[in-house]
Amino acid sequence: QVQLVESGGGLVQAGGSLRLSCAASGSSVMILRINAMGWYRQAPGKQRELVAGITRGGTTNYAESVKGRFTIFRDSARTVNLQMNNLKSEDTAVYYCAADTARGYDNWGQGTQVTVSS
Repeated sequence: QVQLVESGGGLVQAGGSLRLSCAASGSSVMILRINAMGWYRQAPGKQRELVAGITRGGTTNYAESVKGRFTIFRDSARTVNLQMNNLKSEDTAVYYCAADTARGYDNWGQGTQVTVSS
């Protein structure tokens, strides 16, 4: 099991920026098993959706709605960040960090609230 803790959420005006960070903890064996890390979000009344993901090799993928505005990157094997620029009101959601250690994202953080005011 890998424990994930998110930070960096908050309130920002439309057009502003925020950076989310996620730190993974656990045994070295489990950390080495992380194949990919990603960010999901869930807005009120909506399903959780993938925002961005990054593989161990550095391959990234993004939801169409955030392409060109959000950037996912890793500082180390234990951390993943999401730089969010030009935020829009529709980006308001709880953002969750996730890690894939087996088949799919099987480890989740508690979530951090991002609120964009228009």
